[in-house]
Amino acid sequence: MRSADARLVPRFGENTFSFASMQEHLPSETYDKLMFAIRNQRPISPEIANVIAQAMKKWAISKGATHYTHWFQPLTGLTAEKHDSFLDIDKEGQPIARFTGRQLIMSEPDASSFPHGGLRSTFEARGYAAWDATSPAFIMERADSATLCLPSVYVTYKGEVLDKKTPLLRSCVAVSKASVEMLRKLGNKRVTGVTPHVGAEQEYFLVEAELFDQRPDLREVGATLIGAGPARGQQLEDHYFRALNERILSFMEEAEQELMRLGVPVKTRHNEVAPAQFELAAIHQPANIAADQNQLVMEVLRRVAAHHGLRALLYEKPYNRVNGSGKHNNWSLIDSEGTNLLEPGTNQSSQMRFLIFLMAVVWGVERHSALLSGITASAGNDRRLGGNEAPPRVTSVHLGSHLDAVLDDLAEIAVNNNVEDFKEIDLGLGGVARIPRDTTDRNRTSPFAFTGNKFEFRAVGSSAAISLPNVVINSMVAESLEMMSERLERYLNEGETRPAAALKMLREVISEARACRFDGDCYSDEWNAEAQKRGLSAGANAPQSLGALVSESSLALFEKFNILNKEEVEARYRIKLDLYAKTIGVELSVAKQLLTTYVLPAATRYQKQLSTALVNSQAALGENADALSGQREHLKHITVLINRLIKEIHTLSRDENSLAENGNLEERAQYYANEVRPHLDAARHVSDQLEALIDHAIWPLPHIDDLLELKP
Repeated sequence: MRSADARLVPRFGENTFSFASMQEHLPSETYDKLMFAIRNQRPISPEIANVIAQAMKKWAISKGATHYTHWFQPLTGLTAEKHDSFLDIDKEGQPIARFTGRQLIMSEPDASSFPHGGLRSTFEARGYAAWDATSPAFIMERADSATLCLPSVYVTYKGEVLDKKTPLLRSCVAVSKASVEMLRKLGNKRVTGVTPHVGAEQEYFLVEAELFDQRPDLREVGATLIGAGPARGQQLEDHYFRALNERILSFMEEAEQELMRLGVPVKTRHNEVAPAQFELAAIHQPANIAADQNQLVMEVLRRVAAHHGLRALLYEKPYNRVNGSGKHNNWSLIDSEGTNLLEPGTNQSSQMRFLIFLMAVVWGVERHSALLSGITASAGNDRRLGGNEAPPRVTSVHLGSHLDAVLDDLAEIAVNNNVEDFKEIDLGLGGVARIPRDTTDRNRTSPFAFTGNKFEFRAVGSSAAISLPNVVINSMVAESLEMMSERLERYLNEGETRPAAALKMLREVISEARACRFDGDCYSDEWNAEAQKRGLSAGANAPQSLGALVSESSLALFEKFNILNKEEVEARYRIKLDLYAKTIGVELSVAKQLLTTYVLPAATRYQKQLSTALVNSQAALGENADALSGQREHLKHITVLINRLIKEIHTLSRDENSLAENGNLEERAQYYANEVRPHLDAARHVSDQLEALIDHAIWPLPHIDDLLELKP
């Protein structure tokens, strides 16, 4: 039997040109210069780029690659790539393999066809994709081809940011700089940098490919737009962590093996709460790499599922009456010495450091709760948030009763207490102030929960890229740390000792960041009312929540750290509104088609069968025809539902020709949220009632019960 090491370790990252591969394939001088450029954020010289390109080309060709591409994340939510061949012609007209430093550093894809939110005119087509050396290049194998993929940023000819990686990289720099400055003030002169680390938990559904192909809504939207909830859903709570059947395990094994070869360190796999729902979680990586790798996770899940006669669904709410799918974003800060700054310490200085960085996050949520809600807003998340283990729209922080008590005790201590007083603070564990890693039970209803040595942001949708959520977390924490550093510096200048100044500053921040802390049931009506009293708010739907992106505080946050300028933020706001309206527009068109060409004909066919059967029964019974009152009532009920369905179809038809094509973008998005979505729900309700009554042999679509049943 092969050992686990033999199966995993040699294959891990074999298709990535990682730093270890660079060290193996590059001259030591070139490697050292590249590392220096990365660490100090310096440009890579043409000479170094040429050496790297030659080594990378040789490595890629040895892996079977014939093409290369600058792989980037435009504002579509997906990834983009334009393949160029290594093939070239020399001066003698002979074919050669060529890959230059200039080709490595940059390519020029057409920028006119990607979403730009009004940043540029249609005729302005030039855009640049530039290699990001901090994220490993990789070989993507599809069918019989292999392509060298270069993770890249993407900007326009004039330098406007049109991708998700650029702001993420900038936010990582911002939080690193602010963290190092704080550590300096706390007396740590050794740390040279701090890196946000992220571990993304990816939830998804699987469905049989043959059934998927029979459902136009699944094919076009990725979710069921009609269909009664399953008779046996998750009521028995018997799917969560259940033993995996062999077919699903085989799918997971293949997906994991491919991801391992791409350097994605998959750690966890299991059945989720709903039938046919699963989760895959990766080991924490630097935020930029984690964002790239999560895009690979989604692509690999989709592709490998097809190998097993399955389809992977990443839409946030593909079925009624069962859990939706999210993407828990686990975030922490690791310094250059390998210390997790959110790890509770064992002595006074490490404990103080932990509390300061903990409160930097909490204070960030306090100021930017609405923005955190806004960045997760989408058409799919509108269906998911607020129930079935998905967090509510309002973003609050769960720390646990123990940590809450610690913070409240600290805030109540007299400001003039000296260092000796702080040493004697009883945090409930006896002796020196010490907080263990797991101080509380988990709160599954909280959108933003501290889980021992990291924060878990649970509102991100399963289909979303994790770049923007981490941009906001990085930026808000950087802002908190800068503000805290300024206060700490002021108290130091007033003659306070470092521990006393830190304690004084910390008490103030704890007092100013109380509103967002909540450890109770975030689903309760009481919390909704209390959240409003505390000034925490989120829109009733995605278009309203998205407005937080362009609030004064959000614009100031992004501009403060040169993450995005006002025009770039407003462009993203417009793109997200437009995407929301278009998504609901597609749902409207598909639902109308389903109701008109599938449901209505099936319902009238069944109505005709009932009517014929009733006429025949009346003829057979003669004077005893009164015994058929039940059949008459059933036929009448079906007829009433058919008439209601026709009215709902007419309503959807009117929706297609109304404000959807008029008004400004905000009005159009709100129209789809406030008018079209309720009309779709009403039409679905009628259709689902008919489905529950009509003969299965007549109903033209696979039932949700069938969709949730996977073959062994």
